[in-house]
Amino acid sequence: MIVLGVILLIIGLVFGISILWTLGLILVLIGVVLWVLGAAGHAVAGRKHYW
Repeated sequence: MIVLGVILLIIGLVFGISILWTLGLILVLIGVVLWVLGAAGHAVAGRKHYW
């Protein structure tokens, strides 16, 4: 999710498409939150890892 978000951020920046920039930023933030929760040992949606 983080990688997809970064790819969308780069594409949005290069081509000037603001919706891709916004979606990329949202995906990166969600990915980081899930990663931190998983690393802290919290179950996310009933699973130890979100992938």
